[in-house]
Amino acid sequence: MKIRNPRTGEADYEIAPLDAQAVAGEVSRLREAQLAWVAKTPEQRGAVLLQWADAIEAHLGAITPALTDDTGRGGISKIEAAGVPGQIRRWAGMAPGLIAAGQPAEQPTSVPTITTSTRLVPYQLIGVISPWNFPMTLALIDAIPALMAGSAVLIKPSEVTPRFIKPLMETVRQVPELAAVLSLIEGDGATGAAMVSQVDYICFTGSVATGRKVGEAAAKAFIPASLELGGKDPMIILPSADPEKAAGIALRASIVNTGQACQSIERVYVARDIADAFLESLKTRAQSVELNYPDISEGHIGPFIFEKQAQIAQAQIDGAVEQGASIVAGGKVENLGGGLYLRPTVLTGVTPDMEIISEENFGPVVPVIIFDDVDDAIRQANDSQFGLSAAVIGADIAEAETVAARLNAGAVSINDGSLTSMVWEAEKSSFGYSGLGASRMGESGLMRFFRRQALIRQTGDAAVIDAFAEQNF
Repeated sequence: MKIRNPRTGEADYEIAPLDAQAVAGEVSRLREAQLAWVAKTPEQRGAVLLQWADAIEAHLGAITPALTDDTGRGGISKIEAAGVPGQIRRWAGMAPGLIAAGQPAEQPTSVPTITTSTRLVPYQLIGVISPWNFPMTLALIDAIPALMAGSAVLIKPSEVTPRFIKPLMETVRQVPELAAVLSLIEGDGATGAAMVSQVDYICFTGSVATGRKVGEAAAKAFIPASLELGGKDPMIILPSADPEKAAGIALRASIVNTGQACQSIERVYVARDIADAFLESLKTRAQSVELNYPDISEGHIGPFIFEKQAQIAQAQIDGAVEQGASIVAGGKVENLGGGLYLRPTVLTGVTPDMEIISEENFGPVVPVIIFDDVDDAIRQANDSQFGLSAAVIGADIAEAETVAARLNAGAVSINDGSLTSMVWEAEKSSFGYSGLGASRMGESGLMRFFRRQALIRQTGDAAVIDAFAEQNF
């Protein structure tokens, strides 16, 4: 299978997707090895993962360039690869305590002679199907805590960005105990579909359309699923906000990683009192953003990773203009050296019936709607099939929080934007079509991979059948 380079447009890499039979072979190997892995203590599993963290750090010189070729971006690829060892060390340090706390012993019940204990039993094999926008982070965000829980893990990264798999698997092989229970495989949609029916729990990050298929397949296989899907994150800028600061936040939160992030701000609602100043600042800031072309080490944003996404973004922009929207900045996808780039695009005159407002764009596009009444802004922000995250900017935290509490979103950034990309501690749910299943953030990120087994002890005399004789009632 030929793989396109996002900076050149050339198919300069290829993979050999695993078929269902090959997936079955890998599944069998991982299941067998998991029996020894789960027998280790959490501390022992953590010690193995710490060796892996060291191996990744030692091989960043190979992993980072592969990730850069996958995504067409420089600095964020460095941040992404370098951040993984920290994630591993965090879970290796935290998981033993969480697992111990989750297994209480000798708990009293309403029956004086009966006590209970809880055992955490990990799912044997976790399947992970990860997307192309943050290939390494989102391949491992579920895998690392699952491994600490005692599960084996099979990962199929996106076929759009597969180059990092080989150098990362080299680090896995350097830790044999880990290599027995963790595998990253090359594959396409058929490979992912084959996985769902062969694992015990599936984690998927991607589009709503594909997530629905994964969820349906998981239901058919009678296994749980964690689905993190699309977003159309709104930002409400209150009349009390500083328009200059708000413009800076809105732009950054909308265009980082070329807008290719689920937590990107994709709709901005600004109060009329400050709209002119906000838009003027937003326009100036947007026009000052530089592409990282031709030098990948310069500029702010890179090309679209996935060619199809560039087409979707352009179609939404064109459709909005045809329906009466105005382009304040940007607006056209450019082919530069074979890569597809879009300068930060600001739109005004947009309406709720436009796809640019109703559907995920996943590009550096900032559609702006002016409101006169905060209640109306909240209504418009909530008028969406999505509910991943949101943002509110106001003069102070309390004012913004009052509005945030009325938004249908799993996480709301207060006086900032897209903060879910910076913190992991807070558990959050995905509202609407933005996802399904337990949170991957906070303690839930680990604990969702366990089933609870109750041990119920009778310390007194067990009842005999005569206790239920009719004459005794």
